[in-house]
Amino acid sequence: MCGAENCARKGVIAIQIPRIKILSIFGTRPEAIKMAPLVKALAAEPGIESLICVTGQHQSMLKQVLDLFDLKADFTLDVMTPHQTLNSLTAALYSAIDPVLEQTRPDRVLVHGDTTSAMVASMAAFHRRIPVGHVEAGLRTGDIYSPWPEEMNRRCIDLSADLLFAPTGQSRDNLLGERLQGHCLVTGNTVIDALQLTAQRINKDAQLRGELDQQFPFLQTGRKLLLVTGHRRENFGEGFLDICKALRHLAQRTDIQIVYPVHLNPNVLGPVTEQLGDLLNVHLIKPLDYLAFVRLMQHAHVILTDSGGVQEEAPSLGKPVLVMRDVTERPEAVAAGTVRLVGTSPASIIAGVNALFDDVALWRRTSQAVNPYGDGKASQRIVDTLMGRPVDDFVVGQVQPTHAPLHTPLSEPRELLADFTS
Repeated sequence: MCGAENCARKGVIAIQIPRIKILSIFGTRPEAIKMAPLVKALAAEPGIESLICVTGQHQSMLKQVLDLFDLKADFTLDVMTPHQTLNSLTAALYSAIDPVLEQTRPDRVLVHGDTTSAMVASMAAFHRRIPVGHVEAGLRTGDIYSPWPEEMNRRCIDLSADLLFAPTGQSRDNLLGERLQGHCLVTGNTVIDALQLTAQRINKDAQLRGELDQQFPFLQTGRKLLLVTGHRRENFGEGFLDICKALRHLAQRTDIQIVYPVHLNPNVLGPVTEQLGDLLNVHLIKPLDYLAFVRLMQHAHVILTDSGGVQEEAPSLGKPVLVMRDVTERPEAVAAGTVRLVGTSPASIIAGVNALFDDVALWRRTSQAVNPYGDGKASQRIVDTLMGRPVDDFVVGQVQPTHAPLHTPLSEPRELLADFTS
């Protein structure tokens, strides 16, 4: 082949191959974290024109993630209003996303996971006959009301997508069992890509570690950290009151300190502040940016959560997880032994936490399991698929985890807790 200059000199017209235009649509902080490494990989691919549309459910928290990964949205929608119902949100999303599709006319839309914004984006693209790729496809609980509305959202997206990027073999099997039309590939989960990038940044920079640790001056030497996150819609009301009852009881232990970055949703912030705000060893803090949250996970002894993403991240950090849900669409970590379902019953939560704090052998067994969710290469697998290059499925166990010590007491130097390699 001749270069462009030689071609021009010889009177030959140089033909530029058009790039694939891909529009990634997401709106919540968890989506942004999981899509960030993929969007960066798309932008680095010469054959792809990558565009970002953020729907803006978590505006301030979303900006933190975009800034962390040095990303800039091409379109920012403003769809949130006070006391919004799911139906009014869905209507607003359709009205806001469709003009973006009209303006950009992408070759493909990428969505992630199970949010209402992802479901609407996939259906809006489907109505325009724009191919859809679903990142984190195939997760199932078998109950359309748990989690609600996420389980139904995910099924709708999988029906409309022609590329199904399943994070695990179990997710792929779920999709194959439903006989969907889309092509399925096991990629691993992009959240592991994001976690590895973030952990590497923390681990390589002692000054950064020190700055992050300054955000937690309340942590006490000699007390093990129980990190709590809870925000899911199905736990609103009695569920959160029961969670708070359990935490009040656990706070009576003299060897425990509880840190809870509280979601800004009034259905979470209200009851949590009212029930736990007066306890000296329960620290209710504002939501953290992802960098600081990863650092706090590194310090944790046990994590108590209803978050899907934390269930996936914690095994990479060697952290036992208790999940405050009755069912999970992520059964792989339960099977691996790093995750246990405890629901929202105060008695079950208390028993689960006490067991991990009191039984050293149980804690060690729960901490030392292979991460079933990824090897840090999910984003590249997806990009290669979009470019038509051959791709091997992610298989658990082909890459050995490279955990550093699983827990460093706060009395010791706060050094690297996870040394990931790609």
